[in-house]
Amino acid sequence: MKAIQFGAGNIGRGFIGAVLSQAGYELVFADVVEELLNQINTRKEYTVHVSDHNSYDIQVKNVRAVNSSGPDAVAEIADADIITTAVGLRILKFVAPSIAKGLAARKEAGIEKPLNIIACENGLRATSQLKDLVFAQLDPEVAEWAGKHVGFPDAAVDRIVPPVRCEIPLDVAVEEYFEWDVERSSFVGPVPQIEGMTPVDNLLAYVERKLFTLNTGHATAAYLGKMKGISTIGDCVADPALYAIVKEAMQQSGEGLVRKFGFDHAAHFAYIDKILGRFSNPFLRDECDRVGREPIRKLAPNDRLILPLMTAKGFGLAYDKLLLAIGGALHFDNPQDPQSVELLSSIKEAGLAETVSKYTGIPENDPLIAQIIEAYHKVETI
Repeated sequence: MKAIQFGAGNIGRGFIGAVLSQAGYELVFADVVEELLNQINTRKEYTVHVSDHNSYDIQVKNVRAVNSSGPDAVAEIADADIITTAVGLRILKFVAPSIAKGLAARKEAGIEKPLNIIACENGLRATSQLKDLVFAQLDPEVAEWAGKHVGFPDAAVDRIVPPVRCEIPLDVAVEEYFEWDVERSSFVGPVPQIEGMTPVDNLLAYVERKLFTLNTGHATAAYLGKMKGISTIGDCVADPALYAIVKEAMQQSGEGLVRKFGFDHAAHFAYIDKILGRFSNPFLRDECDRVGREPIRKLAPNDRLILPLMTAKGFGLAYDKLLLAIGGALHFDNPQDPQSVELLSSIKEAGLAETVSKYTGIPENDPLIAQIIEAYHKVETI
């Protein structure tokens, strides 16, 4: 069995790649960073350091790497059993051409064994987005063939993998907890038996549970913490006042989830407490600048701040702490982050109301805009 993991970064190596390797797959990374490719092909192994209250190492051996935009990646796809990505939503369009060429080569070679492609990204229906990008580049005959022999299951992934520097550059530090839920009905052929991957029937519930809980809480801590001069998520939740806001924001998003999907209320609020405990992991120093990066993407209508807000509002629930998180995001100031620079420039040049409407999709005459502006000024005093 062979797995191709597009994206050899920390998440690709420390999460998805490690799970696939432990499940017995021959693991091939595909990336464009030549230095990283050379390191993998030279060492052919790395260590995942599980850095938590229960700490241990996982050895990942017999790995290799190819350039994801070159002919070697296309050739590898020809006999792969599973393809996964961990590149970021914006990069999927650059991965799609190689996958499309690989599927065409696979058809040409007469290979009809099932192939399943799973985009393991932070976002709603990432695999479906990748499928659209791939199919847009396929000839009709190849598209018809792919419809029968290639599955595109959507997934929800959850593991904190901060950019911790290890003595050996290929090694990765991760938290112990992880979750990888994959849409059962979209697999082609038998569902692979991979320890650590959970096939589920109602994926949207799991995607939004993660988005409304881990991602919402993470963003709230990062944006408000940075405004208070705090540099790590762990230090954010160690601040009693900030911890209270983060927890209540997660609870407000959680109340909407419970009503939308029928989650057990007590179980979901216990899940919130578990996530808060993960934020407090003293062995991982997750930077607010990393968690808060790309604020424009995180302010989008279907992402971790606006969607929970609109869900809570739709059910007539409280959302004042979610407003504070949005206010904090609008202040996010990191000159190294192009989206931060763009967002702050828009506020300065076009004004707050127009900027909020532009990036959140909320009409400028909606009363929510005034509430967000009020929260924007309120967080300056937290």
